[in-house]
Amino acid sequence: MTNLARTFLGLAFLATLLANFPAQASELDKLLPGLKAGGHVLVFRHTATDDAQKDVFPFRFDDMKAQRQLSSAGKETARQIGLAFKKMGVPVGLSFASKLNRAIETAELITDSKPATKSELTDTSAGSASGMARPAGDNTKVGEAILVLVNTPPQPNTNTIIVTHKTNIADAFGKDWGNVDDGEVLVFKPAGSRPQFVGRIKSREWTDAAR
Repeated sequence: MTNLARTFLGLAFLATLLANFPAQASELDKLLPGLKAGGHVLVFRHTATDDAQKDVFPFRFDDMKAQRQLSSAGKETARQIGLAFKKMGVPVGLSFASKLNRAIETAELITDSKPATKSELTDTSAGSASGMARPAGDNTKVGEAILVLVNTPPQPNTNTIIVTHKTNIADAFGKDWGNVDDGEVLVFKPAGSRPQFVGRIKSREWTDAAR
């Protein structure tokens, strides 16, 4: 048998193996039955922003020119997540967001409603490059307040939506959680003294599901 023939046989064998190998369920597929039943708190990092824009400190919440805003791609991602919720039957009850417009807009585009804003959800890095490296001190109170919010049971048969920033997520759950991507969601179940972590879903899974 020639080397070329052996190569073709090897490729054919590999293709057969892949065809018969069971597909791995995505994280969204795994969590969807529970999400459709409600009772979860979904903590989103806001979707993608326009890096050419910069925040002005101290924050001016009513001045859109003094804040980094969602990019066109970020807005579309949030819309697609909202469409996926409707398409897949994920019920939404209360929604909360940072006081910064990029988080408010993300929540509005996902839920079709205006969220209640919370100081503890507002970006605690405040322009500091070291913000992610200080999960103690002043950030401890912020983290504790977020944990209380995440551990509050949703309205019956719904899920609560929270939109915040990666620094705040690290404040609440530890700095190892600061690798959360734009539009990624951490799913929790209120339980006892601390919310139970259920899973995390990348924004791409929602946008794929919306198609």
